[in-house]
Amino acid sequence: MHAPVSVLILTKNEQQDLPGCLQSVAWSDDIHVYDSVSTDRTVEIAKAFGATVTQRPFDNWASHQNWGLANLPFKHPWVFYIDADERMTPELVESVRAAVVAPGDRVAFRLQRRDFFLDTWLKHVQTSAFYMRLFRPENMRYERLVNPISLADGPVGDVTGFLDHFPFSKGMGHWFERHNNYSRLEAEQIMFNRGNQTPFSITKAFTERDFHERRFYQKELFYRLPLRPLVKFVLLYVVKRGFLDGRAGLRYAVLQAIYEYMIVLKVKEQEQLVPHAATSTALRQP
Repeated sequence: MHAPVSVLILTKNEQQDLPGCLQSVAWSDDIHVYDSVSTDRTVEIAKAFGATVTQRPFDNWASHQNWGLANLPFKHPWVFYIDADERMTPELVESVRAAVVAPGDRVAFRLQRRDFFLDTWLKHVQTSAFYMRLFRPENMRYERLVNPISLADGPVGDVTGFLDHFPFSKGMGHWFERHNNYSRLEAEQIMFNRGNQTPFSITKAFTERDFHERRFYQKELFYRLPLRPLVKFVLLYVVKRGFLDGRAGLRYAVLQAIYEYMIVLKVKEQEQLVPHAATSTALRQP
């Protein structure tokens, strides 16, 4: 029996992972594959499964996701968002079904995600395990160019069961390629925040009640720390006890530190370009 929930899957060349994702959401009779103009068999696979396909060139995460929520023809009032390298567990499916039958005044629900690496659940070394993935689209919006924060316009609840994530399913090279792009967007976000003097509150980084708002301020605080790559490694491996995840925990913490260093280098590169751009503009003025 189908649940009154539409499913949203974001894709870009996901012919390897998409079939498994589609199987895990086959309980829905309204599956939307929102594709960033794939060049492989992603669209063919989605259509063969009976999914509705919409294509739009990717610009940045918040813009892309917000456009999808505003323009995709969802059949049902509730939407479950999932990536192609993620899988819903049976327990999560049942929890989602129950949540939309009696949501009360809640407009969105959080769930717990399990990331896997080297056949190991990264139970401790994850930065965050909770994500807002079930929502009414008119009450949801995203902010930030990359790693966007989810902002619900109303009360948020929780559902049980796990969403399983396999970020290394395409190999280490793909992970580095993807995070090379992510680090560029993170650097652009940092420069944008500085240029627009986005208000920052160190108090809200620790006391803000809304999880996603608190995460925003924590990110901004983190970007102001010296030796950020080392800090991130210590935070994940020592403070969050990533060492309990064994070899996978160590390697993952190192990878996250490398990613953070990529962001640091790209911010420094942008900082060198900004004065140059300003000088060039001034020289062109009559």
